[in-house]
Amino acid sequence: MSKKSRRRSEILSILADEPTTRVKALASRLEVTTETIRRDLEELAEQGLISRTYGGAMLRAGNEPVLSHRERQLVSEREAIARRAVPELAEGKTFMMGSGATTATVARRMAFEMRNITVIAHSFAVATALAQNPTIRILMVPGEYHAGEGAMHGAQAIRFLQDYSADWVILGASALSPDGPSDALIEAGDVYATMLRQSSQNLVVADHSKFDRMATARYARWSDIDTIISDKAPEGPLAKVLDRNEVRLLVS
Repeated sequence: MSKKSRRRSEILSILADEPTTRVKALASRLEVTTETIRRDLEELAEQGLISRTYGGAMLRAGNEPVLSHRERQLVSEREAIARRAVPELAEGKTFMMGSGATTATVARRMAFEMRNITVIAHSFAVATALAQNPTIRILMVPGEYHAGEGAMHGAQAIRFLQDYSADWVILGASALSPDGPSDALIEAGDVYATMLRQSSQNLVVADHSKFDRMATARYARWSDIDTIISDKAPEGPLAKVLDRNEVRLLVS
């Protein structure tokens, strides 16, 4: 492995442990100039491995595995998030819900604890979980089916959602960066942004593995988000931006 390749491998390793490391800090640790680090970061960004930020860089969230695989990961963390989320939703009667392993876990908890509500869902996993409770009315969003996510996307889904409103929208995320929550699927980002516009209150549910990462489709800025529930509290720039935008943070 060349010296340049080893250095770039070290940069990725450092960013994995310290997502908000700055250019000057990287240059000092690796004993090279800041210009060298900037060139390294630019090439890593061109390869899609990182995203450049002001004065530094951030790892990009990798391509997410299919939903059936994600559902087997971080199970206890998602269940704790769901237990914390449902009491926050108790006064709601109409909901929109995004797709993903965490939202499906919240849906199972809603089916156990809530009655006589209406949920507009584009995820079959969410709809199936809610269907365990016969008092819950489910409206399934039409559109183009994404097999890996088990959810409906596209223009037809957007048009459908624009005809409805909800008390709450519950959304997951592939990544949470200081710029906002984002999803690995561009199509999902479009659906989530529409659901946000159609709902009075919103809630993002995401475990700590999403902190300080960036995914392809940012669907909101933090100024658009009311509440986030996670299994841990973020630190550094993400924590500061949540506080600055008055996002209510709840830890399960």
